[in-house]
Amino acid sequence: MSTDLTANPQAATELQRYAEALLAHLAANGTAPPAAPGFRDIPGYWLPPAVEALVAILAGDDPLEPLSRAAGRDQQQTALFLCLALAVSGQGSRIHASWLGTAFGELSLDRPVTHGQRSLWLAAARGAYGPAGKIFVLRKLDALAVQEHADVEEWVQALVPGEPSVVVPPSLADFPEMAEIPDLARPAVAAARLARLRGRCAEITSARQAEHDSSAPLNNSSASPAASWAEDEPLAVLRAQIGQAGPAGPMASLISYLLDDLRPGADPHLTAIALHVAAPILRGLAEELEADSRLTPPATLTVPLLGHRIHLRPEGPDEASIATAENAILTEGVVPRGRPWAALVLIVAGVACLAGAGFSASLLLAAAGVAMLGLGGWQLWQRHKTIVADARYVAGQVNELKELAEGAVWALHAYAREADARAKQAADDAAELTRLIRRGPRAA
Repeated sequence: MSTDLTANPQAATELQRYAEALLAHLAANGTAPPAAPGFRDIPGYWLPPAVEALVAILAGDDPLEPLSRAAGRDQQQTALFLCLALAVSGQGSRIHASWLGTAFGELSLDRPVTHGQRSLWLAAARGAYGPAGKIFVLRKLDALAVQEHADVEEWVQALVPGEPSVVVPPSLADFPEMAEIPDLARPAVAAARLARLRGRCAEITSARQAEHDSSAPLNNSSASPAASWAEDEPLAVLRAQIGQAGPAGPMASLISYLLDDLRPGADPHLTAIALHVAAPILRGLAEELEADSRLTPPATLTVPLLGHRIHLRPEGPDEASIATAENAILTEGVVPRGRPWAALVLIVAGVACLAGAGFSASLLLAAAGVAMLGLGGWQLWQRHKTIVADARYVAGQVNELKELAEGAVWALHAYAREADARAKQAADDAAELTRLIRRGPRAA
């Protein structure tokens, strides 16, 4: 229920001044200002009696009368104000069990999460309301069955970003291009992805446990005020409620918040809750990845070597495919050449000149004959060198192809030997991942 504050600007100013001082004291040391509330009631406005109720709660007095007036004017805003104010003061255990439900409202996958809902979510994740507050948020999220609407790849990318597109197992280190063949890539990628997911879940759960065991007021068990918190969203919402903040920022969807909370570097308390929501997604994915990691390596395989497709068998490379590749190398490596007519013409002309010089005793004609013979011979020699170089290139390519084919066969044998160890490790990773996410944030 709203009211026109311009009708009584002096009362509104007094109220805002005291509310600002109240929030500052709550965030700094968890107490109300020492002076008595110096403001008047504003008919129809929920905040004055809500502030009175909060001061009464902090003083240990009965807040029923002002609380009833505030709730009658705006029940949800009153509940949100009291829940957040008590949380930032480190006294969230004083809230009434019904206030959280009233303040939080309903979550939906189709509507953005309000700033108030996100603030309560954050405060509950930090333990401001004790285990009951955390379980309240978990139940709200569980009721939405997020896993039924989830894009699995989107959640995996949030949890373990920057996954490599190709995983080269040790057996294929000398043949990385073979690691891209689907029959070989699928088990290796599945096992590597499962290992990364296990490591990330272990990181999240171990960090959560370390924070729980530390002396830092991360779970608010020491009733620390908001000044010790890393986030200021609850205080920002409270400031907006008393009219101290500017325009509210944009709201995000529930899925966006959960994905952001899963990413490395996010608040560990929020990450623990997001991991709980993602648990059904991860369990299903772990089963699929484990099954993929157990796929039997193919006995025969066609692989690209030096640009040629060679069929590999357990006993060695297929002779027919090797022969086809040799013919292709010969065709590509030897340039067709016609007869060396130019060199032959030069040689014939040189002989003719020398013969003519013998009859005429012409030194000039003899010199020309010698020059033409030399040039023709040089051209024939260059032709011979080129033919020999082509033959060496073809022989080298064929030998290299055969060596690579033999090496690829041995690499396949090594890959097959790795398969059992890879499948066993994947089974261990899947079991450990399931154990980690089964514990859930309640374990902390």
